[in-house]
Amino acid sequence: MPYTVLSQLDEMTTDVISEGTLEGLESARARGRSGGRPPALTELQVLEAREMYDELDIRGKRKCTLTQIAGTFAVSRKTIYRHLDRDEHSTG
Repeated sequence: MPYTVLSQLDEMTTDVISEGTLEGLESARARGRSGGRPPALTELQVLEAREMYDELDIRGKRKCTLTQIAGTFAVSRKTIYRHLDRDEHSTG
């Protein structure tokens, strides 16, 4: 019996915390705030990265590797992949 009471109390506490968090997020959105990390690349940088990625040399091979492109913008290769993939799906 005591475990049942403790688990119900714990569940109620979790619900109260969750409700408070949701109210806080809603209040922040109403004030024009948004959560999350800012994007690593601007739209202009994404366009430049796409141009670098698409540029071919005379043999038909890419002029820049993803590592070189990532180094140019001081981000990881994964960030470049993610932005190029998103760009492909939005224009495709």
